Amino acid sequence: MLIVAIAWIYVVVLMALTEPTVVAGCMTLLLYCVLPLGIVFYITGGGRRKRRRALEAAARAREDAPPP
Repeated sequence: MLIVAIAWIYVVVLMALTEPTVVAGCMTLLLYCVLPLGIVFYITGGGRRKRRRALEAAARAREDAPPP
């Protein structure tokens, strides 16, 4: 997944460099690269966030448990 994102960033940077103005290049970079990749990484990171929350809850439960 990361290699695809890196390739997409490369393509979009090249697209942004060919825009006629700096503003158009920045908007191309923002709207074709930053925003979509941010959404994709947020959606695909849901499982990792859920597992991390479960591990933190288990660690808190072990800390709160009385000693045997």
